[in-house]
Amino acid sequence: MIKKRFFVKIFSGYFLAAIILPLLIALFTVSIIRSHYLETLGAGLKAETIILETKTGEFLRKADYKGLRDYIGIIRKDISARITVVDRDGIVIADSDSDYRSMENHIYRPEIAAAFSGLTETVIRYSESTGTEMLYCAMPVKDENGAAAWALRTSYYVSGVNALINSLLSRIGAVTILIVVLSLVAAFFIARRIYLPVKRLAAASREMASGNFGARVVIHEKNELKDLADAFNELGAEIGKLIAELTEKNTQINTIVSSIAEGLIVVDEKGSVILVNSSFKKIAGTDCAGSGFYWECFMPPGFNGVLESALKKKKNCIEQLEINSRVYLCSATYMENSGHAAMIMYDITEFKELERIKKDFVANVSHELKTPLTAIKGFAETLEPEVKTADAKRYLEIIKNNTERLINIVSDLLTLSELEQPDVVFNGEEADIEAVIKDVARIFEAAAKKKGLYVKTSFEPGMGRIKGDTFRLEQALVNIIGNAVKYTDSGGVEISAANAEGGIEIKISDTGCGIPEGGLERVFERFYVVDKSRSRKLGGTGLGLSIAKHIIQLHKGVIKAESEKGKGSVFTIFLPK
Repeated sequence: MIKKRFFVKIFSGYFLAAIILPLLIALFTVSIIRSHYLETLGAGLKAETIILETKTGEFLRKADYKGLRDYIGIIRKDISARITVVDRDGIVIADSDSDYRSMENHIYRPEIAAAFSGLTETVIRYSESTGTEMLYCAMPVKDENGAAAWALRTSYYVSGVNALINSLLSRIGAVTILIVVLSLVAAFFIARRIYLPVKRLAAASREMASGNFGARVVIHEKNELKDLADAFNELGAEIGKLIAELTEKNTQINTIVSSIAEGLIVVDEKGSVILVNSSFKKIAGTDCAGSGFYWECFMPPGFNGVLESALKKKKNCIEQLEINSRVYLCSATYMENSGHAAMIMYDITEFKELERIKKDFVANVSHELKTPLTAIKGFAETLEPEVKTADAKRYLEIIKNNTERLINIVSDLLTLSELEQPDVVFNGEEADIEAVIKDVARIFEAAAKKKGLYVKTSFEPGMGRIKGDTFRLEQALVNIIGNAVKYTDSGGVEISAANAEGGIEIKISDTGCGIPEGGLERVFERFYVVDKSRSRKLGGTGLGLSIAKHIIQLHKGVIKAESEKGKGSVFTIFLPK
């Protein structure tokens, strides 16, 4: 149906052009010929009238009306024009074709009125006397005084002209019909010549749409359609090449996705499953592909929250989830270009088990070491009064210092182990942050003064209290402020607290040695120290900041560090109210 309509549209356009154009040309030609013929006839009539005026005027000025009528009768035989003479009152004096006595008054005839106005005019109008259309030419005939006393009018029957025009029109019509027929035949072949290549292009397009990218169109005529066909063939070849490359890449991607040991799921903005790999199917215990929404096939505790966080907040989200007695690190990523979210599930059960074993080992070792270390320290202090030689005293001091350092490490490890327990409970009391900071600052005033440092505090009025464990918060601040004092040689330490949106923000800044580039990412790790030689000299364990971070996080707060080597550090803590 579409093909036929396309052909009909093309043919119809040529058909209408083949009919309308010749008809318009014929009508225009006839109109021009008729107009030109009447113009020529009028000019001839006017020339005859001017010639007749000389002789007619002689008879009229002599008042020889009989001689005038005889003259008109004779001259009428030699010319084809009708001759009429009218006086000033519109009365017909003489007429070559009718009895002048029976003719009505002509004073209101337009050509007569123009003649009495001194003009010579040619007009075409319907004649009431003859009952047909006439071509008139009238001019004034002047008396002895030069006044227009009479009007001489000549006329032709236009019916003769119409007969000639009709004859001409019939001939033009015959030629027009012949032209129309020939044009229609030509239009059919032209339309067919356009339609067939388009038909081939349409057929090839359908083949290409069905997956046959080898479809080609061959057009031999050198025209725009051949250029279009060549472009279509090039496009088909290029698309075929691209599809082949995409298919190969898609196969590679599917192979890679299928071979990934971690579970992978991709969902759209509505939560519909787009892609899952075989590892995810094993985790879920079902084939979620094509099952609609992800929650219809897999909905363990916390899983929905990770994906929804990525989709709604449009940012990456990482959570640890326990699914079917195994622990997975779930990393959900929001893809801005598509609005989809992809989640990878890393099975970290073995790592968590190793971490647990390590923590248990550290806790057990720490407990086992605490008693003998305390005993060693006690015996060293007991021996101290008994030692007399300088070397023995120096050796005993080394034993005491290292024993103290080991005791500090064991104490910190026990604290860290306690904080990492899943069932750790804090005292949910109302904590006065301003009082806590002031108490901790007093602890380091003596040490700071000894090094020539200042310890300053500042507070925003009306901060209020937060819900937290005062002892643990003091412990966290002691570790942070203690490090600030320990690693600052000049200047001092400033501690400030102010209201923030939803909580209180604490800033601890120092003018110490600072943290080198790359160290900020590891500053809260266990046993990480900025300056190892200085840490050993000052007795640092490398666990203080790790303990502080755990305490802050257990209060659902955030801690971050900013620093510049040689210019000091700033630790910012946010605690929700």
